[in-house]
Amino acid sequence: MTYRYFYLVLAVLCLNTSIYSQKDTSKPKRLLIFPVIAKSIETGWSFGTAGALTFRLSPKDTLSRTSNLQLLLLYSTKKQLITAINGSQYFDKEKYVLNEQFSFSSYPDKFWGLGKNTPDSAEESYKFNQYYIYLHLLRKIAPDLFVGLLFEMQRVWDITYQAGGLFDKQNVPGRTGYHVAGLGSSITYDTRNNAFAPDKGLFFQFSFNHFDKFWGSQFNYTNVVLDLRKYVPIFHNQVLAFQLFSFNNTGEVPIRSHASFGGANRMRGYYDGRYKDLNQLIVQGEYRFPVYKRFGAVAFGGGGNVGRTATDYSFSSLKFSYGAGIRFALDKKEKLNLRVDYGIGQGKNSGFYLQLGEAF
Repeated sequence: MTYRYFYLVLAVLCLNTSIYSQKDTSKPKRLLIFPVIAKSIETGWSFGTAGALTFRLSPKDTLSRTSNLQLLLLYSTKKQLITAINGSQYFDKEKYVLNEQFSFSSYPDKFWGLGKNTPDSAEESYKFNQYYIYLHLLRKIAPDLFVGLLFEMQRVWDITYQAGGLFDKQNVPGRTGYHVAGLGSSITYDTRNNAFAPDKGLFFQFSFNHFDKFWGSQFNYTNVVLDLRKYVPIFHNQVLAFQLFSFNNTGEVPIRSHASFGGANRMRGYYDGRYKDLNQLIVQGEYRFPVYKRFGAVAFGGGGNVGRTATDYSFSSLKFSYGAGIRFALDKKEKLNLRVDYGIGQGKNSGFYLQLGEAF
């Protein structure tokens, strides 16, 4: 999934600027602007600038969660350029919620072929340019219950890959470049108490998105996603967090829209895209606890797989990962954390993640 690129960030040097309205102190805004030094399995070391703005759209609304808008400009030692704007806005009493992402990537990447059993020795490099637009408008229909409309657009061009390699042999759809557009809907139940690092509540979202030539897509396919998260406070600010994530496609699916196993948010320890196929199922958990003042720590683990069909999810072929990390609270009130995680997968899969915000 293309919006994964936004989260490849750690601010080692942080310039923290607080902005408050002089006319209305009940309408706080908080702006964090900082140079970035980042590291992940996918990018290696990266450098750039990031910003995070938190605010309230209605000064008298104390029930809605804090809105946010985040900006990233990043260039890696592997010659990867990533620019992105990402955010969530909560309107008065959360009657409406808007989530959005706009991104551009010029990105050398890796490919091991399609399927759950691709060997490490199959690694192949390829490169592409991509822009991505994602809009999700939600309307509250009952307490904590929302229905939504989705729009997603993706254009991929200047794809270069090894002639006679895996892209050619597996006849990967979209390997010469493509444009897709999708419209869909969603239903969401959300009782989380915080947008960045909830410590209680439930999040359930089921979304359906159809890509069709009728509205300009070069490929016809349907994407269905189920995202279920539960946050359980235990004692002394300690939290257990759980996630079940199911990502499913039917139809002719281009390469950048396949299920992508691994990354900074799910199955840490695996390169994002180490395993790719039409479908993905993942279950993961995390134990979060405070350490000292602004510092905290986590321990995490998970299991899952990719597959062409649901029958591919046999227990004998499941893949597992585990690890631990530390947290530093950039903004204690809004619970905006810097995180450093080390994830360990099976075989030779492992690595550090230096990020902004929690994994889920």
